[in-house]
Amino acid sequence: MADGKSLEVWSEEYATSISDIPSTSGSNVHYNVSADRLRRLVQSGILRLTDLRDNPERFFMAHRKLSELATQIGPGFGIRFTVQFNLFAGTIVGVGGDEQLAALDIMQEKGRLGCFALTERLAGVNSGLVVQTTCTWQPATQTFDLHSPNEDAYKNWISQGCTADDATVIADLIIEGKSYGPHAFLMQFRTENRELVNGVTIGDMGDKTIGNDLDNAWIRFEHVQLPKNALLNKYSDIVDNQYVQKVKGVKAFDMIGQRLFTGRAVIAQSTLVFTRALFKQTQAYSDSKRCWTPKGDSMLTGIPQLGALYKEADARLSRMERFIEKIEASLTDCLRSGKLVSMDLMDGIATAKVKCIETSIELCFRLKQEVGSYALMGGSGFERLDYLNCCKFAEGDSRILMQKMARDRMGQFKKKQTGTDAEVEACMNLGSELMQAKNYMKAWNDNWEQVYGLAELVMQRHLAAWVPEAKL
Repeated sequence: MADGKSLEVWSEEYATSISDIPSTSGSNVHYNVSADRLRRLVQSGILRLTDLRDNPERFFMAHRKLSELATQIGPGFGIRFTVQFNLFAGTIVGVGGDEQLAALDIMQEKGRLGCFALTERLAGVNSGLVVQTTCTWQPATQTFDLHSPNEDAYKNWISQGCTADDATVIADLIIEGKSYGPHAFLMQFRTENRELVNGVTIGDMGDKTIGNDLDNAWIRFEHVQLPKNALLNKYSDIVDNQYVQKVKGVKAFDMIGQRLFTGRAVIAQSTLVFTRALFKQTQAYSDSKRCWTPKGDSMLTGIPQLGALYKEADARLSRMERFIEKIEASLTDCLRSGKLVSMDLMDGIATAKVKCIETSIELCFRLKQEVGSYALMGGSGFERLDYLNCCKFAEGDSRILMQKMARDRMGQFKKKQTGTDAEVEACMNLGSELMQAKNYMKAWNDNWEQVYGLAELVMQRHLAAWVPEAKL
């Protein structure tokens, strides 16, 4: 570590620095209060905006410590935090040039907040980073024109969008009428007087079932003028009005996508931490809750089905924790070196994202059914279960990830009909249905159970490769 502190010492200091968040981040607190709390945390510098690259262990630990508070404060502050340090600042670290990286120090000093404007009403993570928002190069003025061509291109569900000072915007780069695909642009979102810059319109997405201390916005860009240095230019730039790829074999698009991988790993870990916390505080209650029996009484934990669930949950969570620890270790190596995530690690991250969340959802909802009226009490943590739904849909919907796994596996099988017996059989059966169909997409959707069944087999294989004893 640059400051000489061990991860353990730093972790204790960080935990102390966020210990007041429950009192400022409740369900009825306006999102401006939560945003101001994050400003102070950013300004403190305890976690640097560049630590995703320089100290990835701290980056992951910071998310883990926040997740320990989730059963009491919900997902709002944690999402706000990861938007700031992973999506917003992480994109600048990943694809920004020297000048843009230097700007992070200024943002940190001033406690400026940022948002990550990727998803749109009809595009975004689920579409493979396809976006309709355009950013057109204007040679005469040496500026960009950032524009939402229609309502479907409005940025949608942008976390921290109502309070951000700056934004990294993902838009289709257009030069002389030619599309160069999604690129990242850094823009000042508000003036020093906290007014939106000209051409930007925002609206609140409305009340949610959970996390209302987090602002989610839709954003419209109407011919917003950006300077030339708005294009994050580590891997691509505009030279003499021509598009230049600066690093051979590495596209800006690929590096932007890396933030989704770190986000998925963080989310997978957070659900396990949430589940551990919920089970711990529930068992503390059931250990002391007396129940009547025909001969005397006993504690609620002694009820056979509840005691068995505690043991099962501990074993399954332990295995998934080992899995995500290995994923984080491999991902940390990539973050330090700046290497692209390998296909094997990419599949491992996707598997972790789905399996950690689904395991957590299953166990938490089973627990809710076994502890009686306690699960209805405020402060028990059960009122925060929508936290897990937030995780399921964030950074790539789990079902979409499974669809991609199945498509990729079918593509591999088409080239070479090998694999485990179960996967070969599943590919053969699904392939037969698709080959006989007149409409491929309709057949794919009609056979959705086979599609997800194939994805499940793929995930089991990846899980066994990373953690051989894990069978979920």
